[in-house]
Amino acid sequence: MGNSSWNDLPSALGDSFSKFTSLLSSDPQLKAFVTTDTINKPVTFAYKSSGSDNSLLITVTNGSAKASTGSAKDALFTLSAPPEHWEKYFQKVPVAPYQSYWGMVGLNLKKEGAEIQGDQTAMAQWSHVWRRVLELAHDAHCGPMEEAEDEPEQKEDHITGRYVYLETSVWGRVKVFYEWAGNGKQQIVFLHNGGADSRQFHGLMSGDRQLRQKLTMYAFDMPGHGRSFPPQKVPAGAYTNTEDGYVQIIGAFVKALGLRRPIICGAGMAGQACLAVAIRNREVQSGGVIPLQGSGYISMERPSYERSPYVNQALFNPEWMYSMISPTTPYANKQLLWHLYSGQAYGILHGDLAFSNATFDARPRLASIDTTNCPVYMLTGSYDYATTPSEAQATADKIPGAKHKVMEGLGHFPMTERPGAFKGYLMEAVEFIQAVRREGLGNLRLEREE
Repeated sequence: MGNSSWNDLPSALGDSFSKFTSLLSSDPQLKAFVTTDTINKPVTFAYKSSGSDNSLLITVTNGSAKASTGSAKDALFTLSAPPEHWEKYFQKVPVAPYQSYWGMVGLNLKKEGAEIQGDQTAMAQWSHVWRRVLELAHDAHCGPMEEAEDEPEQKEDHITGRYVYLETSVWGRVKVFYEWAGNGKQQIVFLHNGGADSRQFHGLMSGDRQLRQKLTMYAFDMPGHGRSFPPQKVPAGAYTNTEDGYVQIIGAFVKALGLRRPIICGAGMAGQACLAVAIRNREVQSGGVIPLQGSGYISMERPSYERSPYVNQALFNPEWMYSMISPTTPYANKQLLWHLYSGQAYGILHGDLAFSNATFDARPRLASIDTTNCPVYMLTGSYDYATTPSEAQATADKIPGAKHKVMEGLGHFPMTERPGAFKGYLMEAVEFIQAVRREGLGNLRLEREE
């Protein structure tokens, strides 16, 4: 990076401009994004440093994206950020939350200066293109992103799946898809992120033989998600998740399968659900919870493009979620996450976020959690800017007996990003919960003997 001044973004990237233009013309992912007959006229957008008008301009036509420099005055939209933000983004491995432009702009973690200027809807419509272009600019300037090592994909799959009918007062009778793997003594139920499905856990459930020996792992797709059928009483596009609905469906699943005090573990929206289970454990009879990326309350400004007639949610939703992962996530796992979020039904992510980022508020109830009955071990990825480690720690501090740990080098989807790295954190949490429960049973026996 030398002594280049990031006050002028094109100048700071000048030495890598030739490499950048070469990548623009040769990258297969970008080619797939911009090759369509519906691009019937050139579209130009820009990147620049705050306080400067000299911009990196990208002009997209059917089948190509070309770079130039100049004023952003004629750009459809401009992605602007302070010079120090761009400098952090263009590190070999960016630190959180500068791994993506969405992280630089901030959602519930506001940072001064980063600003999307111009046509906001167009920005959302082209989010897949400007994200990939920015990645290529990073690769040209810093070299290809080094992928973190993780366990290789297994040659044989060990997951079995089927359907079960579950009934709740919120959603009625619903046909739900679930999967299981392992034959260990400890039962655990995995809950997927909002707007996704349980395929997020495949690398974890099928990948490690020792894990399958210690745990019997279950995961189900929420109603209307992935392979589960939608609730019959909910019109298409009108789905909205609620605390009652979520706790009821978890309890119904545990009961239908005859599980005995299973640990409940989930990420993002499901991290909030884990906290709700701990608060209302009489309804679920869980043996403990492991909230991933959980918080007692999130107040996040949402653009609402995830349910807009003007924006293709199959392009926008995966882009927004993709921005929350660790930059060193193996390419195949990045692609899987993108695919999962691109393939969900209309309005599903929007309805989930209505619960996790708007209506759910556990703050007044956290202190009431009985962690001798339902131990709480929270885990948060260091790259997650949606629920930051400090927010998760603040939540854990309000729960008597709860524990929290930061997962270094992981983001919002740790079980999918790097299952091999995540399993160590998972087993530490499982063992903590088991130890608390053993201590509680021992104390109960002593009381009875007295």
